[in-house]
Amino acid sequence: MVKGICELAAVCVGLVGLIGAAATTGMPMWKVTAFIGENIVVMESRWEGLWMNCYRQANIRMQCKVYDSLLFLPAELQAARGLMCCSLALSGLGLLLATLGLRCTSCFRGNDRVKAAILSVAGGMQLLASVCVFIPVSWTGHVIIRDFYNPLLIDAQRRELGDALYIGWVTGAFLFGSGLLFLCGLRMSDKRSSDVYHPAALRKPVVMDYQPIQSLSSLTPYPVQFAISYLNSVFASSWATVELAASGENT
Repeated sequence: MVKGICELAAVCVGLVGLIGAAATTGMPMWKVTAFIGENIVVMESRWEGLWMNCYRQANIRMQCKVYDSLLFLPAELQAARGLMCCSLALSGLGLLLATLGLRCTSCFRGNDRVKAAILSVAGGMQLLASVCVFIPVSWTGHVIIRDFYNPLLIDAQRRELGDALYIGWVTGAFLFGSGLLFLCGLRMSDKRSSDVYHPAALRKPVVMDYQPIQSLSSLTPYPVQFAISYLNSVFASSWATVELAASGENT
């Protein structure tokens, strides 16, 4: 029962993480305009994402333009494209694979070892998906903070952390939690399987080797054997004394 609840919780958390990863990948708000110093023109703001940049004017009009070339992007955004797509693929395939290993599904019914292997692979894929989200989001955040405090840049070139980065960090945490839930459910099932009561094992007949008795003395305790040998020696010495006395009288 606990294992089934853990598996369903892992699937739900992983599904939330998959939706968050898709939102983070598509949102253009990775870098936003920083309104500092003399850059106080709040009527216009600029958003930079993985696929396009957008200009918004007075909360009324917004124009977006897709990047003309991939090589035009900085290194962190180029890497973020590939890693976020890998995260989506890993998370989606991991959830689809996990549905085959759930206890509530009829696939591989009666073969717990195969189901455990499938869930372990799904948990590993979720953990890899979380890593693929954390790397580009953290890298982009580091570049934004580094450029923000760079004295060689003017205020108009500085950017702030966008909403997509915060969603990406939360998404990575959800995917990481989903992978841990899958693996913890397997750990609980392994522990329970080792503690299962097997009455058939107790009813197994015990085979004993038959060894015939070599002599009656092998069944006699050692103290009794010692007493018998002592009495025999005493009786033998007494009998020898009697024979000597009888032979003396005859002479």
